[in-house]
Amino acid sequence: MAVIAADSLECGAVRILGKGAGLSIAADLKKALRNTAALLPQDCFLCAAPSGDSLLCPPCIASLPRLTAEHCPVCALPTPGANICGACLKQAPHFDATQAVFRYEFPLDRLIQSLKYVHRLASADFLGRALAQIASPLRPDLILPVPLAPARLAERGFNQALEIARPLARALGAPMEISRIHRRRDTAPQASLPWKERTKNIRHAFECEIDLTGKTVLLIDDVMTTGATLDELARTLKAHGAARVENLVLARALKD
Repeated sequence: MAVIAADSLECGAVRILGKGAGLSIAADLKKALRNTAALLPQDCFLCAAPSGDSLLCPPCIASLPRLTAEHCPVCALPTPGANICGACLKQAPHFDATQAVFRYEFPLDRLIQSLKYVHRLASADFLGRALAQIASPLRPDLILPVPLAPARLAERGFNQALEIARPLARALGAPMEISRIHRRRDTAPQASLPWKERTKNIRHAFECEIDLTGKTVLLIDDVMTTGATLDELARTLKAHGAARVENLVLARALKD
């Protein structure tokens, strides 16, 4: 896939494929604010102890609920011996693999919610670096933050998946797509629906405007619950030629 110079923006060391110089200005401003904040001593977001230039103090970092290594390599749900789970064997999803850093539970959930609902962008840098730590073996052709629905993006003002993908894209040196793969329509928030309704809700929600023949695409999101959104997005990408689609998420919600 060629990178079109007129549509390419440079945000730090991250190559973003999209349109609009305003995005570059906004990204540079966010970066400057983050860099300024990083120079100032701060208190730990979780316990208020001094944490220097880090969002969390070392004890709170150590307390974050890491996902066990024994999980299904396809959907990241826990399995004995890290074998493929029965659900993925019975009906394989359209994505090929999933990696997650954490389990979606306290206190990690507070960090993600602070980003999504309180606009604490410092959380995005911390969480993005956590993603980068497990992503080093990956060599994707394209990084794709899961697109937000238009109404949700307008309401929130930013896409949290994009914000956590920035440090990862810098670490991997891979281009990041932000405009030519998008949600074609608004859908009900997945979190508001029963698990069984989520696949139907997200069906045909995405649109891809580029040829992905032979490409490996890395999908980035904050939380994977049922996997319905990632599965539908992977289905769309493979319909446009993608050879492999992998998920890299901050947290995996586990079934009770």
